Amino acid sequence: MKTLLKKTLLGTSIALASLGMQVQAADTIKIAMAGPVSGPVAQYGDMQFIGAQMAIEQINAQGGVNGKQLEGVIYDDACEPKQAVQVANKIVNDGIKFVVGHLCSSSTQPASDIYEDEGILMITAASTSPDITNRGYELIFRTIGLDDRQGPVAGRYIVEQIKPKRVAVIHDKQQYGEGIARAVKATVEEAGISVVMFEGVTAGDKDFSALIAKMQKEDVDFVYYGGYHPELGSILRQSKELGFNAGFMGPEGVGNPDISAIAGEASEGLLVTLPPSFDLDPKNAQLVEAFKAKGQDPSGPFVMPAYTAVELMVQGMKGTEGTDPLDVADYLRNQGPFETPIGTVEYDAKGDLKEFNFVVYTWHADGTKTPAATQEAAN
Repeated sequence: MKTLLKKTLLGTSIALASLGMQVQAADTIKIAMAGPVSGPVAQYGDMQFIGAQMAIEQINAQGGVNGKQLEGVIYDDACEPKQAVQVANKIVNDGIKFVVGHLCSSSTQPASDIYEDEGILMITAASTSPDITNRGYELIFRTIGLDDRQGPVAGRYIVEQIKPKRVAVIHDKQQYGEGIARAVKATVEEAGISVVMFEGVTAGDKDFSALIAKMQKEDVDFVYYGGYHPELGSILRQSKELGFNAGFMGPEGVGNPDISAIAGEASEGLLVTLPPSFDLDPKNAQLVEAFKAKGQDPSGPFVMPAYTAVELMVQGMKGTEGTDPLDVADYLRNQGPFETPIGTVEYDAKGDLKEFNFVVYTWHADGTKTPAATQEAAN
């Protein structure tokens, strides 16, 4: 059912409701925060939760929204699609109309089907698969760029800076990992670089010796991995143990200090594409100090995008003087640009950011990162 028709039906049903069942405004506006509390990528969920919660706390301290306070409610989807559907249905049953999340694209996509059908506004701060917003939905937005932007950034860096001869592109067979791996593969092949392996591994696997042996046999000198840090961390460590010395690169899903805990010294020199370091933007200095005062790390790639997701919802509520998700969605699409901690935000018709940059970083064994060197800088 199209959301415009649903809005008409909703208005009709309210108009026909008896005075004895009048709709009363709640004292708070609840915002669901959906993502992994548990599971192997719960660290990324923490980034999302602390960012969204900080926005809620600061907005409440400034008086809230239209005379009401915000309340954040955390839901654990463990980055599992089936659990994400259960979470989405619970959010519907709990009567919440605004969602920050989900995190993993494979969870976000089925959950977003439910939100669109039920008239719930969702802004994901982490899911990068283009498929999520390619369906003509009205209520689905994000505060991060797409794989079809991130993949070419990685691919061009490989082509222009690394200049390998034989590349392996590996992925975890999931929507996010395989999607960005295909984008990288297309970019390097278009430049004439040979991709001699394009293979998937199973998320949760621990032994990658057969994969590494095959890459050695194929004389692979560079590996791109699409997926999350637990598997790549193991691949890096085992590659070092087995004497496989190719370079490695991955997307923001591997940019987590835990990859260094898994891979140790083997994580040194890993290349990672990530959102810009919003915590280093001077405009965010006070916000960064607020995180640090609570003992929280503001540098995670999804912290500021999650903060921004809440901030944008609130701007929409203030701009429309209400909490109707469709009205807020229309406001976000048509009333930008908005100034936020991730910079100037403006949406296209699909709910994607018109501009978002990814940056290539060099990862270090101590869990830190620095901007990756270019050939020009090295010369």
